Amino acid sequence: MKKRGVSVARIIGVDLGTSNTYIYRKGRGIIVREPSVIAIDEEKSKVTALGQAAYSMLGKEPAGIKATRPIRDGVIAEFDVTVAMLHGFFVKAAGKGSLNRPNVILAVSNSITEVEKRALEEAANEAGARSVAIIPSPFAAALGAGLPIEEPRGSMIVNIGGGTTDVAVMSLGGIIQCNSVRVGGDEIDEAIASYLKRKYNLIISLTDAEELKRRMGTISPTAEEITEEVYGRDAVSGLPAAVKIKNTELKEPITEQLAKITECIRNTLEKLHPELSADIHDYGMTLSGGGALLDGISEYYSKKFGFEVKTAQNPLDCCVEGIKKVIELFPEAVSFNSK
Repeated sequence: MKKRGVSVARIIGVDLGTSNTYIYRKGRGIIVREPSVIAIDEEKSKVTALGQAAYSMLGKEPAGIKATRPIRDGVIAEFDVTVAMLHGFFVKAAGKGSLNRPNVILAVSNSITEVEKRALEEAANEAGARSVAIIPSPFAAALGAGLPIEEPRGSMIVNIGGGTTDVAVMSLGGIIQCNSVRVGGDEIDEAIASYLKRKYNLIISLTDAEELKRRMGTISPTAEEITEEVYGRDAVSGLPAAVKIKNTELKEPITEQLAKITECIRNTLEKLHPELSADIHDYGMTLSGGGALLDGISEYYSKKFGFEVKTAQNPLDCCVEGIKKVIELFPEAVSFNSK
């Protein structure tokens, strides 16, 4: 059943990402900003840690405890675990105030199927939502980045998340062209880990690969060369090992994954009408999401496509900031599905 006109005070905005979850509540701002990770005691079926606390346990869990990311490639991989994680985040969002069974606006990737979308709605309902509304992540990200999407000109956003990248061109308040690829920060982490194993016989966890990417990842041609010792396990002997690597080495595995995003951007541009193509050439495109924090990425894509590419001011918050604008400015435009 679809309904409109729900109380704004009871609406929360949720950016449920593969890597991180953000929740906005009117009057209190962004009140949840946590990794999308949960730890569960498998014998007791009890949540032992959530968010950052669970993230710090990845790969280090004691016997009987499982720390996991239940969202993969922007969709639910473990339904019951996702419900438990969302419920925990909803409880945190409620705080000491009364927010029993909130109405939830959920931003999701354009790449997901109707079946995957319904699974997300059902998970939110079972986690405690009274009703759920779905909006496209690139639309929310563009709003949050401050792009003038309501104007009669093309605005382009590339939202690089943990598991998916959404590329969209908008005009007059709607999405004109959109493409998605299930490549994001997680695939870059996997590529870095694979590179170290292939070149140095060093096995590191994906969590360590992610931290390495944050500290040393760059595709800037002018980046100062730095060297760091990386610790892991020798693939041959099985013993603890360490190797020294340069940040410039990481360009190879990173650009392998960025090539897939490049193709997605190119496919989107090739489908535009000439008028919109001219707008994008004049006004450029904006990068959002965690992937936009990669050193040198805006210059990389500007060189690839020959027009200005800029990174949003707070790329991690763009999507949830966009949901915030929907809640505050035009909540009546959102259609909620009740359980």
